[in-house]
Amino acid sequence: MATSNTPLLISKQSQEAIVALLAQCKALDNQHWNTRNQMRKVDLAYMREADFTTENYRAKTANTLGDATKYQNITVPVVLPQVEAAVTYQSSVFLTGHPIFGVTSNPASIDEAIQMETVIEDQATKGGWTAEFIKFFRDGFKYNIAAMEVSWGRKVTAALETDPGFSTNQAKPKEVIWEGNKLKRLDLYNSFWDKRCLPCEVPYKAEFAGYTEQYSRIALKQFIQELPDKLVDNVIACFETGAVQNDFYIPDLNPDTRTDANLTSNTNWLAWAGLSGADNKISYKDNYEVTTLYARILPADFNLRVPAKNTPQVWKFIIVNNLTLIYAERQTNAHGLIPILFAQPNEDGLGYQTKSLATNVQPIQQITSAMWNSIIAARRRAISDRGLYDPSRVDAAHINNENPSAKIPVRPSAYGKPLNESYFPIPFRDDQSGVLMQETQSLLQMANVISGQNQARQGQFVKGNKTLHEFSTVMNNANGRDQLCSLLLEAQFFTPLKEILKINILQFQGGTSLYNKDKEQIVDVDPIKLRKAILDFKVSDGLLPTDKLINAEALQIALQVLQSNQVVASQYNLGPLFTYFLKTQGAHISEFEKSPEQIAYEQAMMQWQQQMANIAQMLRGVGPDELQNLIKQMPPQPQPQQFGYNPAGKDPYAPAPARSNNVNNIVNNITGKMQ
Repeated sequence: MATSNTPLLISKQSQEAIVALLAQCKALDNQHWNTRNQMRKVDLAYMREADFTTENYRAKTANTLGDATKYQNITVPVVLPQVEAAVTYQSSVFLTGHPIFGVTSNPASIDEAIQMETVIEDQATKGGWTAEFIKFFRDGFKYNIAAMEVSWGRKVTAALETDPGFSTNQAKPKEVIWEGNKLKRLDLYNSFWDKRCLPCEVPYKAEFAGYTEQYSRIALKQFIQELPDKLVDNVIACFETGAVQNDFYIPDLNPDTRTDANLTSNTNWLAWAGLSGADNKISYKDNYEVTTLYARILPADFNLRVPAKNTPQVWKFIIVNNLTLIYAERQTNAHGLIPILFAQPNEDGLGYQTKSLATNVQPIQQITSAMWNSIIAARRRAISDRGLYDPSRVDAAHINNENPSAKIPVRPSAYGKPLNESYFPIPFRDDQSGVLMQETQSLLQMANVISGQNQARQGQFVKGNKTLHEFSTVMNNANGRDQLCSLLLEAQFFTPLKEILKINILQFQGGTSLYNKDKEQIVDVDPIKLRKAILDFKVSDGLLPTDKLINAEALQIALQVLQSNQVVASQYNLGPLFTYFLKTQGAHISEFEKSPEQIAYEQAMMQWQQQMANIAQMLRGVGPDELQNLIKQMPPQPQPQQFGYNPAGKDPYAPAPARSNNVNNIVNNITGKMQ
């Protein structure tokens, strides 16, 4: 296996400088940006939890307590269906194919392409790439920015009982180390990056990018244990230093959530388990914040003694609780980028000012919700009443009694007077609810115009008398905006992502044997052959499938021309061409190909049979004695051993070699026919 990124042991002075760098990066990130608050507003609209009015809270509380007569305010769902429809389309483009990223190459490297495709498929399955991509797409359409870490990492896992690493002689399975490309969608609430450059330029131009995660004591122990070449002297300090800044942020969004967002940050698990008084050598804390920082630095600025210390280099630092450096690693990747890729589904050159899909349709959700809540207010008015009453005759508490069957006593001053003069109801008229419902539908159509979608694409039934051809035309035109977004994501994100995946595999992948589900075979991965074919690979995805990269339709037409035109066919080796085409379509037929020895033997047999047939025609009318003398002068029958071919050792599914009767049998057949 090639040497991975280089972890280094560094001095205390350099460690303090790196911790100070982290503080400056976070300060620069938060100095002029209110990212968390803006994202929280979008999430509240997405979850329809932005109504904090007293009236809605009281109605919701009454419903919770069992009073179904109270009307809650309604937030019309506009943001969520628009975002989810866009996520669904992009997921269907990029994630429904198998494998997610196909690989093709020129004919000379087609076997290596299959090896790389198998490696990518294995890493995607074990790394859970599909789930990370779906969350990545959802972030992009909610915030118009999404981030993904693409790194070559290692993971220690327990071997299954059927795996070679499992041993029944031990109390636990052996631990096996898996290495490969790891994709992690970053939580933007707890991510930071150099906002002096555009999001899509962060890997190329930014000076820093990173993210913070929250760990429990056990999780942090496991995380540090799996780090190669960690700063051992700082391990105890990591556990004994609690979080001092509480940078990890959990937005308060759903009031009905099953857990308290702040519960995890104040839980003393040792006290909960009754172990707070135990004789522990390390004073553990309740929770820990682990920050991963990628920085493009000059090592000389931090007194790091490495080669080319005055040349910009990308480094990876892991810092616990913003105080203790536990890991420092120079990124020796061949791509030379900060391995955090950003994407903006809507990029118009305005950078961070560009509105997201959710933000664009949010006003429609607000105004349609206002219309529907006016209808709800009318319903509240309809089941109640308003009126004028004489306070000298009727008490206000009796008038406003919520009991619908309560009797209303009159005061003594009302005795002897008509009771209808004590109270006058104000008639209720609702002339606007029907109009508001119609206008709401018009506004919802406006949201579709903004996002470029339609009701059919969102799974809604639409009445109409269009033919199948007309409906297909409408749907194809409706996909235009989404296809434009796919092209933008391909250029922004997937093209550099595929390049990084390919380079990481070529640089770090070791030899192994993996099962290819698509081709249903075991593939032996040879890293040396992969690196020799570095310039030949093309990695495809849903937008650029393999059949587009190799133009399968044109290749089929070419095969038909070669079959019908012998002059053109004579210029090519049709067998290897046919094999290459089938391999690009997922069929692996190399095990059925004839060996050169078998081909030479069969050609010799065909020539010998043709010679014998010609001689047989010449021997008609020859006497038996003379015929036997001529038989002795005939050429001998070719034998497989003469060509190094062993028919008994061939694949049982391979076609049988050509066979022929010996000379005497041929002559006897000819003689019998002559008689």
